[in-house]
Parts: sequence; structure tokens; C-alpha cells
Amino acid sequence: MTGAKITAIGSYVPLQKMTNADLEQMVETNDEWIVQRTGIKERRISRPNEFTSDLCVSAVQDLMKRYDKSVHDVDMVLVATSTPDLTFPSVASLIQHRLGIPLTAGAMDLNAACAGFVYALHTAHSYVASGLHRKVLVLGADTISKITDYTDRSTCILFGDGAGAVLVESDELSTGFFGYHLGSDGGGGHHVYRTALSSRIEELELLDTKLLVQNGREVFRWAVRTVPQGVQRLLDQAGVSLAQVDWFIPHSANLRIIEPICERLNYPMEQALYSLVNFGNTSAATIPLALDLGVREGKVQNGQRILMYGFGAGLTHAGQLVQLDLAPQVSESTPL
Repeated sequence: MTGAKITAIGSYVPLQKMTNADLEQMVETNDEWIVQRTGIKERRISRPNEFTSDLCVSAVQDLMKRYDKSVHDVDMVLVATSTPDLTFPSVASLIQHRLGIPLTAGAMDLNAACAGFVYALHTAHSYVASGLHRKVLVLGADTISKITDYTDRSTCILFGDGAGAVLVESDELSTGFFGYHLGSDGGGGHHVYRTALSSRIEELELLDTKLLVQNGREVFRWAVRTVPQGVQRLLDQAGVSLAQVDWFIPHSANLRIIEPICERLNYPMEQALYSLVNFGNTSAATIPLALDLGVREGKVQNGQRILMYGFGAGLTHAGQLVQLDLAPQVSESTPL
């Protein structure tokens, strides 16, 4: 087995902001109600002609600029997204072309919804650790605003758009990956969905809409029950105690989900990183955005133990315990 490390990170969010005050003009809600129930103050919204691949390209350009990294020797591109520009070709193929990544590189999209980035990171680690690949570009990106129902106040207050990118490279001497846990409960698939070729899940007839539909209460119950169990299984597998974890990065679905998860784990909220306050729920992008915010703010340092845990539609969940080994930063970060 070959070691694998995260050596660079980048992120991007659209320029347009949608504040809680903006939402007050669209649905029956107000800033106090939204903040009290979600912790979200604003979110970023992509332009009509701005798509997931565009956000991905900008996130990778941010990575390359900050860490003086090239993607011309990347041999695999993995994009976690539920909102590709097109059904096919993949977002990964589009950005491979736009960034001049070699024609010999593999490129594919993964769809595990809000757990997607951690699934993609797990896949990248597997490729590199097995020796099949040496440099994998991993992205979590979504333009959820394009499938949000802005007449449904229970969901439209949550979602925004964004992208995060990391490089996973081989290292013959050591590794930055220490444990993982994956899971899925397809029986709860009807709690978060968007119809496509079918509007059925087994015997269940769904609301036939191309917009996102979510039963927030059921997702809350499932996440608060499932994530702490998954975290403990991951830690047991890795032989690490929660007290040895420097930062916990759960999916930024809703602050009111993160709080009871931390409470059940007996983990301090001040050591939980999230990106939802200014960016909302960006699905597969929430975890890399939160990680990069921690790096930009000087909180997250090389060598610290970071536990990421994604959860969402499927119902899928995935955790990964890592240590960063970021290259020296050569350029200042562009403020998000």
C-alpha cells in the first residue's frame, strides 16, 4: 500500500448573495426565524448561465494559485455533485478539458448527494493507496439553487451554491488517511429526492417535480441518530478517541442538526467547523468549503486530526479521518 496525502485545497462561491432579507420578499419568513431554526444568514446563488463545472474550474484555479500546484500531471478527476451541468458528459470531463488536464487522465462524477465529497475522497484514497493513481483531483460542488423550489419556505431558506477542491497525492513514506466509515439506508430515499426518468421509489409514488423535495423533520431524526453511531465506528476502526480529534467537520445542512450531533458525541461545538452561516447548505460542497475556511482562518494546521462526516439523500452517509499535508502557500487567498 502507498501513502496518500491531501496536499492543496481551493474553493469558490458565486458572487451573488441571497440574504435572509431577500427571502423575506419571496416567501413568508423573516431573518430571525431563519437564523433561529438554521443558523444561516445568507447564501450564494449562481448566475443563470453559471453551472457546476464553472464553479469547479474556479475552485481549482484558486487551489493552483495559492499552492503553486499544477494539474497537468493529474491522472484522475473525481467530481461529487448532484447537479451536473448535463446528464452527460460528466462535470469531471468538462473540467478536464477546460483545465488542460492530460487526455490520459480518468474523469468521472460521483453522486452521493451531501455525502458526496467524503465518498469521492475515500475513492481517491483507494486509487492512490492501491498504486493505480498518483495524483487525483477531488471536487465537491453543487448549484442547488437551480433545483430549489422558491415557493417552499421549508427548503428554499437552506440552499446555496459552491465548490471545493483538493489534491490527493501519493507519498511513499507516510499517509494522511487513518479511518473511514460508509453507510446507506435506501429505505429512506423518499425523504430527500428529485424526480427524473421515474417518479417512483419501489411502490411509493413521488411528487413528480424536477425540483428538490425534502422532509426536513425525518432527515433531522435520521442524521442525529446515524451520524454519532457512524463517527464512533470510524474511531473504533482507526483506534483513535474523539478527544484526539482536533476538528470535526460535519455536513453543513443546518446548525440545529450539528448541535445535537455534537451533544450526543460530547464533542465541543467550538471545534466543529461549518460553512452554512454565509453559504447555506451547498450539498457536496459544504465540507470542503468548511475545511478551506478553517485553513484560510489559520485554524486548521498540517498534522491535526480532522474528522469529516457527510450525510444526505440516499440516505447516504460517510466519514473520513485525515491529516492535511498542505504545500507551502505562495499566494494570498481570495476572500470568499
